[in-house]
Amino acid sequence: MVHFNFVVVLIAAVVEWLLGALWYGVLFKKSWRAMTGLAEGDKPKNAVFGFIVSFVAGLLVAVILALIVESAQAKVFTGGAKLGVICWSGFVAPVLFAQHIWEGRRVNLFAINAAYWLLAMAIAGGIVAAFH
Repeated sequence: MVHFNFVVVLIAAVVEWLLGALWYGVLFKKSWRAMTGLAEGDKPKNAVFGFIVSFVAGLLVAVILALIVESAQAKVFTGGAKLGVICWSGFVAPVLFAQHIWEGRRVNLFAINAAYWLLAMAIAGGIVAAFH
């Protein structure tokens, strides 16, 4: 049976969520809004629900990463971060890229979204490994 520290997983999820707020709300706000069709000043529909779903999604990612990190017996930040990058490379980047292609979205939007998840998964994997 694989065990993990739920408090650490919760912290990793909060860090992912805060990174998302910084990423999409500050660093890439103008570009992301323009490429998704949101005008400056417009609030996304169902913003509160979006924030909740984003946190739950990040929590699920952190739980799965914790299980993988524990199974791989990664005990340091860099080991967990590498596992996060590996998971991103195999599970997130390919499907996100295919989705962007089918939706006819710009490569720049893929880069913003994919880079966020790459960083978020690397950090979450590192956190759960370092504080197992």
